[in-house]
Amino acid sequence: MLWIILTAAAAPLQVARNALQRGLIGDAGPWGATLVRFLFGLPFSISIFALVALLTHGAQPQFGWPFFSAILIGATAQVAATAALLLAMHRSGFAVATFMQQSSLPLGAVVGLVLFHDALGGAKWAGIAATTLGLAVLSWPKPEDTRGATLGSLFGLASGLAFAFALNGYRQAGLALEPQHPIFAATAGVVVAQTYQTLLLGSALAIWRPAALRAVAASWRQSLGAGFCGAAASACWFAALAMAPAGPVRAVGVLEAPIAAAAGRRLFKEKLTLRQMAGGVLTGLGVVMTALG
Repeated sequence: MLWIILTAAAAPLQVARNALQRGLIGDAGPWGATLVRFLFGLPFSISIFALVALLTHGAQPQFGWPFFSAILIGATAQVAATAALLLAMHRSGFAVATFMQQSSLPLGAVVGLVLFHDALGGAKWAGIAATTLGLAVLSWPKPEDTRGATLGSLFGLASGLAFAFALNGYRQAGLALEPQHPIFAATAGVVVAQTYQTLLLGSALAIWRPAALRAVAASWRQSLGAGFCGAAASACWFAALAMAPAGPVRAVGVLEAPIAAAAGRRLFKEKLTLRQMAGGVLTGLGVVMTALG
C-alpha cells in the first residue's frame, strides 16, 4: 500500500505549490506562474532521481517510443492543466477551483475508456454521475455572480480534462519505462517531463512574453518554494501512478480538496457557501465511488 502513502503525501505538497503559484499570477501571468513549477522544480527533480538511481539496483529502463510518446502527451496536458487551474483560482477562488479540478477522475475514466479501452463497471459509472452532479452544484452560478466567476468554473473543468490526459499519459509512461521499479521509473519520468515543459514554456515566453520571464526571475525566492513542492508532489504522483491505476490514486488524492478549502480560508480569506460545501462533498463521494466501485 505504498502508493496510498505517496498519494497522501502528494496532496498537501500540491496544495502548497498551488498556493505559492497563485501569488505569482499578477506579475508573471498564468503562463509565467506555470513555468515556475517546472523551471524551479527541475533541479529538485534531478536531485531526487539521482538519489533514487543510486539506491535502485537492477533497473533496466526502456527509453523507447512508447515511453517518450506517453510522457510528451502527459507533459503537454499538464502544462495546459496548470495554466487553466491558475486562471480558475484567480477568477473563482482557490478552494472552488481545486474542487473543480477533481473532475479529472471521472474525465480520466472516460479518457481511459476511449484511448486505452479500460472497462468500467456500473458502480464506477454511478460514481461518475455523482461526481458530475456535485460539480454542477458546485459551479452553478448564483444570480449575482459575475461572468468572471462562471468563467473560472469553466477553467476549472478544462483543467480537470487536461489533467485526465496527463494522468493516463504518465501512467502509461511509467509502465513502458520500467514496470518492475516504479519509483525509479517515476522519478526518471518527472525529470524528462519537466525538462520538456521548461524548454517548451521558456521558449514560448521568451518569444511572446519576455516580461513574464523577467517577473519569474525576479520572484526566484518564492519560486524556489513552489518548485520544490511541485517536484516532490510530482515524484509522489508519478510513483503512485506506476503502482496503481489512475482511479484509486486520484480518489486518495481528493484529500487535497479539504486541505485547499482550509488553505483558501486561512491564506486568501475565502469562504465557501453551504451550496458549494454540499457540492464539494457530493463531488468527493462520487470520486471515491468511481475509484472503488
